[in-house]
Amino acid sequence: MTPVSSFYRVEHETRYVYEAAVSTSQHVAYLRPRELPRQRVVWHDVTVEPGPAEWSRRVDYFGNAVDQFTVLKPHTVLSVRGRSLVERLDTVSTLDPELSPAWEDVRDALRFRKGAPAAEALQFAFPSPYIALDPGFHEFALASFPPRRPLLEAAIDLMNRIHAAFRFDPTATIITTPVSRVLAERRGVCQDFAHLQISCMRAMGLSARYVSGYLLTDPPPGRPRLVGADASHAWLSVHCPHHGWVDLDPTNKLVPDLRHVTVAWGRDYGDVSPLWGVILGGASHTLRVGVSVIPLGPAEWERARAGG
Repeated sequence: MTPVSSFYRVEHETRYVYEAAVSTSQHVAYLRPRELPRQRVVWHDVTVEPGPAEWSRRVDYFGNAVDQFTVLKPHTVLSVRGRSLVERLDTVSTLDPELSPAWEDVRDALRFRKGAPAAEALQFAFPSPYIALDPGFHEFALASFPPRRPLLEAAIDLMNRIHAAFRFDPTATIITTPVSRVLAERRGVCQDFAHLQISCMRAMGLSARYVSGYLLTDPPPGRPRLVGADASHAWLSVHCPHHGWVDLDPTNKLVPDLRHVTVAWGRDYGDVSPLWGVILGGASHTLRVGVSVIPLGPAEWERARAGG
């Protein structure tokens, strides 16, 4: 079967404007998409203004690409811009959730044995800074996990329930809002819904990890696509024997497809925040983030590849 590809230019700009001058700052950025069997990064670049005095690139514990830089020049504005050309490849495979093993069998297999297939997944079965295992998460998840139900069928059902019961509300939470509050108030954003389902999966004794990336969105009918109008996105992956890691997007009630671009994954948001750092000075600040996910046709793609 001939693979189907989608091509994207991704631009992600973060701009801080400080009330007072920042004398020095150190930052860590997760902006380069991952190389995956179904995702290829043809070109990537990060630019910083003012220019850093020191810059290094590395791969973190989870295999994510990381840029780390230090700005020593006093500044009142910091701009960090990541740009990528990404090919998303679809092998047109079919996911059969009902053929996945019973969730109890997967849970019971998560026992540490050196070299065992579940050993890598086990690290994503425990609490982490943004993920709690309060009894409320277990109680909420139970309706999706009756005895002997196939794991992926149960996980997709849980995803659908979160989408139906929770309201997308960008004013309801901030980065430090506990996921228990999200569960209680039934509202939040994509990051919150990913954390919520991960908390539920781990409360059931299963492995799930946090995924950061981008999602191609469509402009309103008859309206042009606006530069910078998109946003970073987040979803989760559930570990299932014989299927590997299976992505689920509770914000949009779907299994991620060609419209999703994966940047990084970790235990939770804190492992893969797009940009964070430490500054000296600055006082208060304003922040603007602009993201564009621009689909390219074959001819546009070839021109973009040639021009970088």
